[in-house]
Amino acid sequence: MDNRRLILLAVFFFSLVMLWDAWQRYHNPPPPVTATTTTTAPSTANGVPTPAPSAQAPTAPAVPPALTAPTAVKGEVVEVKTDLFTASVSAVGGDVVALELNNYKGVVDQSKNFFLFEPKHQYAAQSGLIGEGLPNHKTVFSVAPGTHELGPDAKTVQLRLEAPSPDGVKVAKVFTFARGSYLINVTYEIQNGSQKEIAAHAYYQIQRDTQAPEGESRMVSTFTGPALYTEENKYQKITFSDIEKGKAKFTNKANDGWMGMVQHYFVSAWVPEEKLPREYYVRKLDGANTTIAAGLIVPTPTVAPGAKATQSVSLYAGPQIQSNLKQLAKPAAEGGIGAEGLPLVVDYGWLTIVAAPIFWCLDLIHKVVGNWGWAIVVLTIGIKALFFPLSAASYKSMAKMKAITPRLTALRERCGDDKQKLNMEMMNLYRTEKINPLGGCLPIVVQIPVFIALYWALLGAVEMRGAPWILWIHDLSSQDPYYVLPIIMMATMLLQTRLNPTPPDPIQAKITMIMPFVFGFMFFFFPAGLVLYWVVNNVLSIAQQWQITRMIERGGKAANDAKA
Repeated sequence: MDNRRLILLAVFFFSLVMLWDAWQRYHNPPPPVTATTTTTAPSTANGVPTPAPSAQAPTAPAVPPALTAPTAVKGEVVEVKTDLFTASVSAVGGDVVALELNNYKGVVDQSKNFFLFEPKHQYAAQSGLIGEGLPNHKTVFSVAPGTHELGPDAKTVQLRLEAPSPDGVKVAKVFTFARGSYLINVTYEIQNGSQKEIAAHAYYQIQRDTQAPEGESRMVSTFTGPALYTEENKYQKITFSDIEKGKAKFTNKANDGWMGMVQHYFVSAWVPEEKLPREYYVRKLDGANTTIAAGLIVPTPTVAPGAKATQSVSLYAGPQIQSNLKQLAKPAAEGGIGAEGLPLVVDYGWLTIVAAPIFWCLDLIHKVVGNWGWAIVVLTIGIKALFFPLSAASYKSMAKMKAITPRLTALRERCGDDKQKLNMEMMNLYRTEKINPLGGCLPIVVQIPVFIALYWALLGAVEMRGAPWILWIHDLSSQDPYYVLPIIMMATMLLQTRLNPTPPDPIQAKITMIMPFVFGFMFFFFPAGLVLYWVVNNVLSIAQQWQITRMIERGGKAANDAKA
């Protein structure tokens, strides 16, 4: 039996399984944790999270209850414009109800900018205070006068909302937007003009329906849903289906971490101050539409009569630019906000250990060449050079196999149905010619994890979104609009097949010829950046294999002439 051919077939079918898996919606279940959400819904007060009686002290977070879907209350909507986005903030609750990103175009209509928060998906960032008479996400605020556009010389711009002040308690909600940042600082200012001490809590949540983002491909799809991170239990994703079934499990108490909403290329996340106790919750909202709220509750400082206190939490809402996320993950002392684990929203799947270094190299090359397409070309050359010794040995083995193919065919004819004798004769031939029958499989085996890792790196990198290469390739994250690269890839795979030894078994020979068309068809739906990598890799492989095969054949001919 030809073990080499069996391994090639196994590799081929393994590749098909892995590529098919990449086409499916990626669901990575959260790791097992010690603390989980409750399956029963505690009480609510007007749809606002209410602290449990045992959690009234400001040093302990509250237990999140079930929530209700927001009622349609009309209020003034204020637009705040920065250099990176336009945020629409409603006077009702101070919700961020829309976020238009200036540097990213829409998925379906690329003549318009992309919206992260949007009413269409009921996607909004909400927050409020928990306590008698304190404002929540249903309170109607008044907008303080002032400019709401970042000036050419200004570093920050603020939006100040003021709540009604019953019993002398004045509360203001202040949004601070900074130049060159997708970070929004949300601060509650509490001035206690009453005769009672105020010991309150603040909640920060992200509300969204469970529909997939607009324009997301069913063939190549990524995770959409809530996610959180804690130091103890690390990165945890929560699927919409688990929330709807009441089966969501995740950490619900910690002194660190963040809660966010993840979708392809973008993320929104609430990040409290470091070492502040917090309690996480995820709930399906009551209402006609399937909408969920994912958030956290933190204590506010105790405010004595006549005193004033503030409570600040950061909201990141924007693209998953890895350099930005890594900076935010640093502690405040190093210029970050302590959002450890935030870079994990760029999900590389189970091959992160390979994909992360690949993207790091790709980013480094891009800084030099200035174009992501050429960066992929240079990276491919680098990977090929790295594996050159391994590939050279494998191609030599394949060239030798091609040279003895006529002899193998003669052996099969001579041995007929005697499989045991055929195997013995083949092994003797391999031993005599010093050929490793498995040597030619090695490049394919090595490239599988690299290929899949690069697939996830290119699929998850927002840096590729809208990045052009040359001519008709205007977006490396999308499929080739004219399918030129997949067709070239098919042609190069067919040429490689011609350079390889023809399998003596007719069935194996047919499968070998079909492989380029099967892979080519799948690549029609893959990002152009990935197909570009595979095309360049094939061209380099063909050049290397052709040269080695020619050298082997020339050496064999010289040896035969010497014997003659």
